[in-house]
Amino acid sequence: MIKLDIVNAIVQKTSITRTKAEQAVETVFEAMKNALGGGRRIELRRFGVFNVKPRKTGIGRNPRTGQQVNIPPGKAVRFKPGKELQALPAPTANE
Repeated sequence: MIKLDIVNAIVQKTSITRTKAEQAVETVFEAMKNALGGGRRIELRRFGVFNVKPRKTGIGRNPRTGQQVNIPPGKAVRFKPGKELQALPAPTANE
């Protein structure tokens, strides 16, 4: 699923125009990016929780040379699905 699929679903289920649906989706995503960028948690009831976790320093390898490379600490966005999302049936091989 891509952003356009979300916009199309909004247009089909509501009576708003495609332009307004695109603006709405873009506004939601922008608000989510800003919240996560500020280190805040996003909780969407019955869907799940997004939060930012610190990522540890590590040592990796350059695949071309095999040389060790230091990986600096950073931040990673994590998602924990809610109960309703976890209860969805597993996708079949055709999906």
